Amino acid sequence: MQNRTFMIMGFVTTLTAVTLAFSTTLFAKTEESGPTVEASRLQSLAKFTKVLGIVERYNVDGLTIEELMDKAMQGMITNLDAHSSYLNEKNFEQMKIQTSGEFGGLGVTVGIKDGALTVIAPIEGTPADKAGMKSGDIILKINDESTLNMTIDEAVSRMRGEPKTPIELTVVRKGEPDPIVIKIIRDIIKIQSVYAKQIGEEILYIRVTNFDAKVVDDVKRELKKHLDHDRGIILDLRNNPGGLLDQAVDLVDLFVSSGDIVSQKGRDKREDKYYKATKAATMTDAPLVVLVNGGSASASEIVSGALQDHKRAVVLGENTFGKGSVQVILPISENEAIKLTIARYYLPSGRTIQAVGVTPDIQVRSGEITNHAEDAFAIKEADLKKHLEGELEKVNGNGNGNGKAQEEEPESDTKHTITLEQLNKDLQLKEAVDVMKALIIMKGNNH
Repeated sequence: MQNRTFMIMGFVTTLTAVTLAFSTTLFAKTEESGPTVEASRLQSLAKFTKVLGIVERYNVDGLTIEELMDKAMQGMITNLDAHSSYLNEKNFEQMKIQTSGEFGGLGVTVGIKDGALTVIAPIEGTPADKAGMKSGDIILKINDESTLNMTIDEAVSRMRGEPKTPIELTVVRKGEPDPIVIKIIRDIIKIQSVYAKQIGEEILYIRVTNFDAKVVDDVKRELKKHLDHDRGIILDLRNNPGGLLDQAVDLVDLFVSSGDIVSQKGRDKREDKYYKATKAATMTDAPLVVLVNGGSASASEIVSGALQDHKRAVVLGENTFGKGSVQVILPISENEAIKLTIARYYLPSGRTIQAVGVTPDIQVRSGEITNHAEDAFAIKEADLKKHLEGELEKVNGNGNGNGKAQEEEPESDTKHTITLEQLNKDLQLKEAVDVMKALIIMKGNNH
């Protein structure tokens, strides 16, 4: 008992020293810092230490002090927002593999929305896309494990694995009465981020599937090839989950010659950043229509929102996802780190993207026929977890939840033109073409 007391007191001394060190660095810039603030901080630390000692002594599972601290940090960080997390040694290593190594994955971007693990978008041409996953799908189970109360990092870790290995995802989808079981084979994810097709004789269609390091160069190349004969551009950002900020900024700069593109604002106003358009980078003033949907997130929302604010493009489709925050990885040791939200993005008009998204100028649902019956699926956030628990019982109760195994879809056409038949199967794109034809006529009349 005496050893335990010394251990706890030693921990208190160490932790207090660490806190005081932080007080002289992390909060040195805060003008309001003073005895009252410092006293409050130390009082809160003492309360935490007391709780930690009680749990260590009486918890039935007899967890070590290291395990308790891991849980405490995980709980604190994940309760800040849906995108922040504590990365222990295992998760930190997996994160480094994800950002720099080669691994088997599904090709799907996920996020926490209304407390549920939600598909932001399947990336075009990847196993998830070919298996039929859709933006807005709520992932209920990964193999046989429920995702309720699972963090994003935990979910990503479970979905990643050796290439050519199988995985089953059970999803809840709008318009489907029962959960759907989707079988996918993991693979090395290879993405074609940009491709272009011709629509008729005057419209250039550019598809950007995600914002990697080559997006702007690829779009520039397509513009140079086509702008001598095309009079309008349709930029398709549907199901684009985002990517690199600089690529989003430079893409807008191709179409906008001056003014703000996006700003990044955090707690310390001195570290706010503003990204502006330059006349030298602008390539065209041709009419522009931007396609978005619920799978358009982050960098896609910056592009569509900035072009909309500058009245440079007509944005058409469905409301975007609403991911407008900035995360950084901050190491706390050689083997551990925290992923922390440090700022939010703001569009030129001053509006935020976070949790709101971009509302299109012209609302058009996907598919061939508008189906208002989908609105009946709308669930309030307070009721969502209860609903998902009920769906989980369906799945666990009969083995497959009446779930329909989703067949893989055939690979998409690789021609360089979009045919009338393809337009008729894509209501949003067809509406974009009709809008573009009107914009071309209006621009012609103004010259």
